[in-house]
Amino acid sequence: MTTSTYAMPSLSEPPAAPERTAYLVASGDLRESANSAGWPTQVELERIISDAFAANGWQVVRANEVDPATGHGFISSQRMGLEVFTTIPPDAPLIVAEAVWQYSHHILAGLRTHRGPILTAANFAGAWPGLVGLLGINAGMTKMGKPYSTVWTVDGTDEWFQNAIRSWVTTGTIEHDASHVHSLPTLADSAETELGRALAAQLQREKAIIGVFDEGCMGMYNAIFDDELLNGLGIYKERLSQSALWAEMQQVSDSEADEVQAWLTDAGMTFHLGTDDATELTMEQLRWQHKMYIAALRIADDFGLDAVGIQYQQGLKDLSPASDLAEGLLNNVSRPPVRSRDGERVLWEGKAFPHFNEADEGVAVDALVTNRIWTAMGLDPATTLHDVRWGEEYDGQFVWVFEISGSVPPSHFENGYADAEGWRQGPVFFPAGGSTINGISKPGEIVWSRVYIAEGQLQVDMGRASVISLPEEETRRRKEATNPEWPIMHAVLHGVSRDQFMARHKANHLNVVYAPDAQTADRALTAKAALFDALGVPVHLCGDTSLTR
Repeated sequence: MTTSTYAMPSLSEPPAAPERTAYLVASGDLRESANSAGWPTQVELERIISDAFAANGWQVVRANEVDPATGHGFISSQRMGLEVFTTIPPDAPLIVAEAVWQYSHHILAGLRTHRGPILTAANFAGAWPGLVGLLGINAGMTKMGKPYSTVWTVDGTDEWFQNAIRSWVTTGTIEHDASHVHSLPTLADSAETELGRALAAQLQREKAIIGVFDEGCMGMYNAIFDDELLNGLGIYKERLSQSALWAEMQQVSDSEADEVQAWLTDAGMTFHLGTDDATELTMEQLRWQHKMYIAALRIADDFGLDAVGIQYQQGLKDLSPASDLAEGLLNNVSRPPVRSRDGERVLWEGKAFPHFNEADEGVAVDALVTNRIWTAMGLDPATTLHDVRWGEEYDGQFVWVFEISGSVPPSHFENGYADAEGWRQGPVFFPAGGSTINGISKPGEIVWSRVYIAEGQLQVDMGRASVISLPEEETRRRKEATNPEWPIMHAVLHGVSRDQFMARHKANHLNVVYAPDAQTADRALTAKAALFDALGVPVHLCGDTSLTR
C-alpha cells in the first residue's frame, strides 16, 4: 500500500435522511435591505408549509437557522448556499420556499446535485414577488434538466394545496394539468406563414447581434442563453460591460440630457419630483437616466447592435439611478431623438430599438423577432417584458397582475406619454433612485410569449390574452398590494387557468406585444409561430389560439 505524503482532503460522511422529514431552504436577495424587509412574509409562508406537512405526519426542518446578526434566515450568497447544502442529507425530501424575490444561483449548485425529491413552494400574494422568485428557480431547474415539483397557495387552506402536499409526501411528485398546451400544427400556406418563414431565412442569412451589458442579472441563470443555442438562430452576442456604459454616460453633456427631459415634458409625461435624493425623485436623477438612454444608443450604434440589454442590478444600482426609464423609451417608436456623437445622424430615427430588461436573453430573442414581424405587418412593435407578479379573480374571471420593475413603452398606455408618470424607484431595491414610466396598460389584444431552455434546446410558449380595464378603485388596490410606483397590466389569458399557467411557465418574465384587434393579433401570432418553427425552435401553443381552434 502506498503511503501518501500529500495533504489529502478529509471528506465527512453526509448526514442520513430521517424518516418523514423534509428539509427547507429559502434563497434570498443579495441586498440585505430586501432580505430584512421581506423576512416576516417568509416566516408566514414557512408556517403554512410546516402546518401542511404536519397534517400528514411529517416535520419540516430548516436547513439553516436565523442569523442573529442579520435577523433573517435567507440564503444570501452562493457561498452560503454551498455551505448550507453540506448539512442537508443528499437523499432527503427538500423544500425550496419563496415568499420574496431571490437570486437563484444562491442554491442552484446544491439543487443540481441533490438526490432527493425537490418541491418549490410560494405564497400566492402580491406584497412581495415570491411568485416571481419561484418561477425563476423553476426555470433554472428546467434549464439544467433537474426534476422538481411545484406548488403555491394564498393561505394554505385551499384543498388543491393540501392535496398537492399529500401527493408529494406520498409519491415525491405533484401532477399538474397541462391540457392547455398544444403542439404547433402543420401551418397552412398564408401571407403570415410566408412572412414568418421569410424573416427566419433573413435572420439566419444576415444574422443579428444582441448587446449584453453584463450577463447574469440578479442570479437569473435561466436568462443566460449559451452562444451555441443562439447562433443556430442567426443571433450572436456582443458582450459589453456596464462600466463602459457608465463611462459613456460621463461623455454625454448636461444639455443633451436636458433636451430629453424637455421632449418628455412636451410629450405630456408627468414627473413626481422632490428634493430629498434618498427618498424622492430629483432632477439630478432624471438627468443621469437621460444620459444612460443616450449612451446606450450610441454604444449600440458603435457595435451595430440589433437589440440591447442592461443588467443594472447588481453593479450600476450603486452608481446610477435606475435603467428602467431608458429601457421603456428605447422600446417605443416615438421617443426623444438621439444623435450620433458627430451630430450627423439621428440614431434609429422613428424606430423602436429593442431593449431586453434585466439582460434576459429569452426576452432578447423574443423582442428581436417580434419587432421584425410587427414592423413588417405595419403594427406598433413596442414590446416589453413583465414579471408574473400575482392576480385574483374579478367579476368571474382570473385577472393577472403583470408588472415590470418600473417601465413600459408609453404606447402601451391609452394616451401614450400623457398617461405616463415618473415615480421614484423604491430605496429598498434602488438606492440611487430614478424615475419609472408608471401607468396602466390600455385595454386591448396582446400576444404573450416566452423563449426558454428545456431539454438542452430553445423552446417557445406563446398564447393570446386580453388586457382589460378595471375600476379605478380595484386598480388602486392591486397597485397598492404590489408596487404602486411600477406600471401594471390587467391581463386575462385565453384558455389558461391560474394554476395551469403557474405549473407550465418557465420564467419569471413573459413578453407582451399589442395588436389593434383580435383578428390581427391572431394573424401576428401565426407569423411568429411560423418564424420560430422555421428556425427549428419547438413552438408550444398555450390555451385558446386561432391555431388550436
